[in-house]
Amino acid sequence: MLSVAALVGVAGTASASAATPTPKSPVAKGYLGAVSSIDVDATAIGTEVLRRGGNAVDAAVAVAAALGVTDPFSAGVGGGGFFVYYDAKTGKVHTLDGRETAPKAADANLFVEDGKPLPFADAVTSGLSVGVPGTPATWQEALRKWGTRSLGQSVAPAEALARKGFVVDQTFHDQVGENAERFAAFPSTRSLYLPGGQPPAPGTVFRNPDLAGTYAELAERGTDALYRGDIGADIAKTVQQPPVDPASTLKVRPGRLSDADLAAYRAIERDPTHTQYRGLDVYGMPAPSSGGLTVGEALNILQNYDLAHASQADYLQYFLEASRYAFADRNRWIGDPATVDVPAKELLSRKFADSRACLISKDHAAASPVAPADPRHPQPCAAGTVGAPTPYEGQHTTHLTAADKWGNVVAYTLTIEQEGGSGMVVPGRGFLLNNELTDFSFTPVTPGVPDPNLPGPGKRPRSSMAPTIVLRDGKPFFAEGSPGGATIITTVLQVLLGRIDRGLSLEDAIAAPRVSQRNAATSDVEQAFLDQPAAADLQARGQSYSSSPAEIGASTGVERLRDGRWLAAAEPVRRGQGAAQVVLPWTWPGEN
Repeated sequence: MLSVAALVGVAGTASASAATPTPKSPVAKGYLGAVSSIDVDATAIGTEVLRRGGNAVDAAVAVAAALGVTDPFSAGVGGGGFFVYYDAKTGKVHTLDGRETAPKAADANLFVEDGKPLPFADAVTSGLSVGVPGTPATWQEALRKWGTRSLGQSVAPAEALARKGFVVDQTFHDQVGENAERFAAFPSTRSLYLPGGQPPAPGTVFRNPDLAGTYAELAERGTDALYRGDIGADIAKTVQQPPVDPASTLKVRPGRLSDADLAAYRAIERDPTHTQYRGLDVYGMPAPSSGGLTVGEALNILQNYDLAHASQADYLQYFLEASRYAFADRNRWIGDPATVDVPAKELLSRKFADSRACLISKDHAAASPVAPADPRHPQPCAAGTVGAPTPYEGQHTTHLTAADKWGNVVAYTLTIEQEGGSGMVVPGRGFLLNNELTDFSFTPVTPGVPDPNLPGPGKRPRSSMAPTIVLRDGKPFFAEGSPGGATIITTVLQVLLGRIDRGLSLEDAIAAPRVSQRNAATSDVEQAFLDQPAAADLQARGQSYSSSPAEIGASTGVERLRDGRWLAAAEPVRRGQGAAQVVLPWTWPGEN
């Protein structure tokens, strides 16, 4: 995509003549701070914030706002997310819960019609699926608590980017094409993303003046413009009266989100999850995200094995089985802590992890869905009787990481859920609304067993987002995260194990072939995973793989090197490659 420096003077529309995109680099090393995201323009904006004296929080908000322009099908003003922050002055880790909330009018039957759960696709493209956006509140609260710049200063680069335009890449083009049928049903979405009836062509310049106007209004009036103002009124109207083309055959159900729901929204500071692993402190996001708790439980299970010296097949067997059991417990116990008694402390106890580890065989895979156990009353090797399968989650989230010259670090995962969210662009506002409420269980996943993730008034749906910060001797070691729905948890866990146990550099841990076991009969895999010898060995142990290998996740991370430099790392291939930058690039002579 076009670099920020090259934006000045760009002319044309989405169908303009081809422009030259700025090359991406998935790895950077140097001083004074680092940024890593999926997009080169967003990363460049964050790096410039650091260069001008902003801290990691300022940079993270600026990057997130820019991703709302260039990665709008994964994140934006209409969505939510989870923000994890390490404060170098205090040595403490903080989190902000910016998860979307259900309307007050929602109940457990939000997605039940005529006594049956709605088909998932019908729920996705509807007003029913839209929760109150939490992203703007997260930005404002993070800046208020830990930043040095105003919201207006932080969104100004994204406003300029939206107004002047960026160069469309193949991923952007493909994402529009994959959603073209439902995007076409909404005139506001169609006019923005399907000019002339076709997705914007790679190499052309894409502008979003309506989004620029939204950012300008947020800059001038703050988040009240959304939660108590005209932007919010437009959101509520869009949800209650979906702007469907009368000629469309698509049935789009209205939602219940109101002005009062928007006015009641708050981003909540929560205590992070904390797990000690191999002498390191691993911090993550608590409920309503299941990310920190599930990653933490799996790490505690894996404490029982010497993964550093295990064969590749043995290591992966333990990883897959730990994930299997941790997901069973996740599905049974984790939901919105405001409405569900989440046994967070017990889920992260070593006693409970040991009671699950003794069920794992190095030689034989368990048959999923395995049953959850009661973390409050752990019984050694008690397998349980009723399985807890994992429901589907949308996979098109985005993650960014940032660090500054003072040693502050941010890991921030944000989303609008499905690729393209609900499919509805708020007319005149330039951003897509989320379909986050589909992360609720439509009906109890296991009949007869309490489900902590049913819809409810004002409730936050369970998430798998897992922004993670790892400390070594109380100082930053590395931070990471990923998109990918429920595969986020296994991706983050695999990167952690690769970096900590398997001797991989952060960039190699991010690049490594992925496999994801989530208490299902088969594990999702990438083709590169199937191509390694360990894959066949694992099959002989009873591991089964999905028949359609797919790309899993799109991680980013930063690491504090022992010589004081920062390493920024992103995907070398997935999602068209990520973008890593440092403020002052520096590599030693002879260093790769």
